[in-house]
Amino acid sequence: MDDDLYNSVDRYYEVDEFSAREKLAIEFGERFAIDHTTIDDEFWARASEHFSEKELLELTVTAGFCTGIGRALQVLDVAVDFDVLWSREPAQH
Repeated sequence: MDDDLYNSVDRYYEVDEFSAREKLAIEFGERFAIDHTTIDDEFWARASEHFSEKELLELTVTAGFCTGIGRALQVLDVAVDFDVLWSREPAQH
């Protein structure tokens, strides 16, 4: 993945270079981190067309770990070398 593609993850839904699986994985990660209650039956149905049950389990556990460790590091003010917006709320200045 080159830098341009990496930097376009926030616009995954409009970037043709991402595969359907990648777009679903990004959407899942975004929903999981920002508002996990939006991961509904409709999303699972779409995801199940592209991922096995094992892959969905792995995706969920990985998203949980990454979100949890990211939040823990933020709370502890550890290694905050870049600005990450963890929610849809405006950044506090």
